[in-house]
Amino acid sequence: MSHLTGGGLVLLPREARSIDFGGFDVLVHADNKDTGGAFSLIETREDEANVGPPRHIHRDAAESFYVIDGEYRMYLDGRDFVCPAGSFIYVPAGTTHTFASMSAGCRKLNLYTPSAMVGYFDDLAAAMRDGVDEAGLTAIAKRHAMEVVGPVPEGYV
Repeated sequence: MSHLTGGGLVLLPREARSIDFGGFDVLVHADNKDTGGAFSLIETREDEANVGPPRHIHRDAAESFYVIDGEYRMYLDGRDFVCPAGSFIYVPAGTTHTFASMSAGCRKLNLYTPSAMVGYFDDLAAAMRDGVDEAGLTAIAKRHAMEVVGPVPEGYV
């Protein structure tokens, strides 16, 4: 990774920071310190089908998804969508949403504007190693301006 004078960033293949959750990985390509708070960019890789978070709302940032491989079931503002590779999804701040991989080997990019959520993934991974429950997940989400509004899917924590 190369940080350039004036704030530029060059991240080559395999230089992204990895956060391991067991059933899925988060690769951090850019976070608030890399972008001056403008955005966060992560990539997720799900090793199994039906991996995804509970329905939730981001209070401080919009979230965009770009599906790289596989298909995701996206829930956005009361509607379900099947989103294959090449799909783009934009979720304004304050909108209820969730997603789940539809098969093993799915990958997507998540863009948060302004920068958000990388700390959530760091905190959640640490809590999962220690054995977190739904109340712990809710507390972590709240610290990161995220509100859990649906049941926690089996296997998420």
